[in-house]
Amino acid sequence: MAGPVSGPDLDQLAAHLVDETDALLGVLVALPADRWSTPTPSAGWSIADQVSHLAYFDGAATTSVLDRAAFGDLQLEAVEKGPALCDEVAARYRDLTADELLAWWRAARAAMLNAMLAEVPSRRVPWYGPDLSVASSLTGRIMETWAHGQDVDDALGVPHRETAALYDVARLCARTRANSYAAHGMTMPPVDVVVELAAPDGATWTFGEDAAERIAGSAVEFCLVATQRRHLADTSIVASGPAASQWLAIAQAFAGPPGPGRAPLDATT
Repeated sequence: MAGPVSGPDLDQLAAHLVDETDALLGVLVALPADRWSTPTPSAGWSIADQVSHLAYFDGAATTSVLDRAAFGDLQLEAVEKGPALCDEVAARYRDLTADELLAWWRAARAAMLNAMLAEVPSRRVPWYGPDLSVASSLTGRIMETWAHGQDVDDALGVPHRETAALYDVARLCARTRANSYAAHGMTMPPVDVVVELAAPDGATWTFGEDAAERIAGSAVEFCLVATQRRHLADTSIVASGPAASQWLAIAQAFAGPPGPGRAPLDATT
């Protein structure tokens, strides 16, 4: 896995997205068609649903770059559907075959990258919440690919292949503390929290200035918690201080309504 690179470099971010996309495709292309209906840890969602979700929101990201007015219609739909939007999107495409889903996702991802790479990194584009820079929007697609790819891997019982994109996911998760509070309708306390993570290669990734409160542990586990793919109780992440603990309890790196999170793997926990 390459060293950390993140920020406004669209070419580097695009390369990381391709790496993470290839990691998921490596699992999907070898998967028999009848296995695409395998349930994933996301309640009610199959592997096919995870792929249609990525393809649909890649298309939405392209629209956000190319046509702000048209994206306004997507935002209106999100407001009208509320938390049911993603489930309705999943249901909408359940008649597609595995080959059709793969072709759609590949085409949607290529179109999205072409649109984003033609822009300057700082240009603001709409999303499901505050406007984002194109660089942040691209980083968000990396995070989504990593998170939904984790669901597919968990469904099949295979390890998630490590790529350089993990740093981008960790950086985004550490920078979305305010989003976690906003999604839950809560006020973020005026207390700084530094995040110190152990990377898979033994390096330490630090996000934030030195502060009295901190979150520390595995970079992978922190991302699993912040993308709501693991319950905090199933990790070794340590929070020092009440604000740090509160953040971890509601951590949400993705936009939209508050996610349901995941129950502890050990039902007695």
